[in-house]
Amino acid sequence: MPIHPTAIVHPGARIAPGVEVGAYTLVGEHVTIAEGCWIGPHVVLEGRTSIGRANRIFQFASIGGPPQDKKYADESTAVEIGEGNTIREYVTINRGTAQDAGVTRVGDDNWIMAYVHFAHDCRIGSHTIFANACQIAGHVHVGDWAILGATTLVHQYVKIGAHSFTAMGTFLPQDLPPYVTVAGNSAKPYGINSEGLRRRGFSPQAINALKKAYRTLYRSSLSLEEAKGELQVQAEACPEVALFLEFLGLSTRGIVR
Repeated sequence: MPIHPTAIVHPGARIAPGVEVGAYTLVGEHVTIAEGCWIGPHVVLEGRTSIGRANRIFQFASIGGPPQDKKYADESTAVEIGEGNTIREYVTINRGTAQDAGVTRVGDDNWIMAYVHFAHDCRIGSHTIFANACQIAGHVHVGDWAILGATTLVHQYVKIGAHSFTAMGTFLPQDLPPYVTVAGNSAKPYGINSEGLRRRGFSPQAINALKKAYRTLYRSSLSLEEAKGELQVQAEACPEVALFLEFLGLSTRGIVR
């Protein structure tokens, strides 16, 4: 049967026909679940939580709970999850706060492994991978196709660029530009995520241009402002480098360097 008889589903919850809800799962009053979802046993879905189509949420995940923020005063904040995500065991996703947009957002087609935590007001893009036990603090933004290795720790307000990569055990206290691979505690840059870019269909010319941009920023002994000037010229011939340069302009915590 789609909804197990031991599941506790509030009458006000909106659940599309055919959604499977496992044993002893709790679904709160303001939860919305779209068609094609599978919700495993012992899951807690609470608060103003909206879950899009074709998500799989495994046992003991907790989504939509209050943020771990002392300033939170029970404001009506939310969690929004897109389509086609896999959310494994013991994942926790807290709702937003009034001090930000009030919403914690997760995009589409993300692979979120066991024990991952998304704190309040995070914005997670699409097609990302979070390996086991990644801990993402509040207000963090993660771009599309980013891959975070197991036990990566991310400081609050950090921005992580698209197609970037962190090694296992990385601590990320500053912004991570697109395409860059980092490792260590604290994180240090180790080149462009070339293999990931090849797998996603980036041309050899684009990858070479990004390698040149990386050398300009990290290996040329230029100041950040001098490197930006050089990258401006390179960006005119390569849209991927333009994205790289744009990210530098948006950084508020300073970049890993």
